[in-house]
Amino acid sequence: MQITDWGDAIFLSLSNALSTLLAAIPLVIGALLIVAIGWIISSVVARIVKEILERVGADRLFAEHGGEVYGTRSSSFQPSKVAAEIVKWIIRFFFLIAAANVLGMPQVSLLLNEVLLWIPNLIVAAIILLVAPLLARFVRGAIEVGAGRMGFSNAALLGRIAEVAIVAFAVLVAVKQLGIAADFINILVVGFVAAVSLAFGLAFGLGGREVAAQVTQDWYASVNRAGEKVRAATADLDGSTVREDSTVVVDPTVATDRRST
Repeated sequence: MQITDWGDAIFLSLSNALSTLLAAIPLVIGALLIVAIGWIISSVVARIVKEILERVGADRLFAEHGGEVYGTRSSSFQPSKVAAEIVKWIIRFFFLIAAANVLGMPQVSLLLNEVLLWIPNLIVAAIILLVAPLLARFVRGAIEVGAGRMGFSNAALLGRIAEVAIVAFAVLVAVKQLGIAADFINILVVGFVAAVSLAFGLAFGLGGREVAAQVTQDWYASVNRAGEKVRAATADLDGSTVREDSTVVVDPTVATDRRST
């Protein structure tokens, strides 16, 4: 009798497992179809994005100008390929979330949804890190040219400080965008801005001493020229004075009043 009870229990367990499996097969097939369709659609869209970026010349522009900023190894980097991969996996995440919902896996769906919501922050951080060196190099060149024309002896140092400041600030902003130690990053940003301002002010002051001296000399010379003109005009007035009721001719040695005659 006990053997019969064990046999019934095993049979019942196998029957329930088989029923669950048969009931889950349509859900599994539906989830697999959703994933397969998502993989196909994402690949097609990614290929379209890549072709569009290639036609507008994104890869060519980066190959021409990126090597000066990112180094020679960056010549093999293709922005069109990276953008296509990002678009492809964003679409795939949508379909993976849908498949998890079909299978009744809310925890997996929630996890994938959190990752999907975090992807835009990752994209923004990547764009910041990609654009910041280009902007920093442009600002560096502009400062070096402008400071050189103004006569600063350390124009290269000023440009370098500006370049490093922009890149470092971009890194801090990108890390904050990713949500990594936001409070600590805020403190670093404030301290970094203060340090850069102090360094730039010192470099500007030390490099502009000669320019400031030249400006002061020019101003002093212009004041002297203006004073000489005033003294010359005063001397002319001392030599001849015109009155309304009489005309007086003043000579350094002899003065004659025509009215007395």
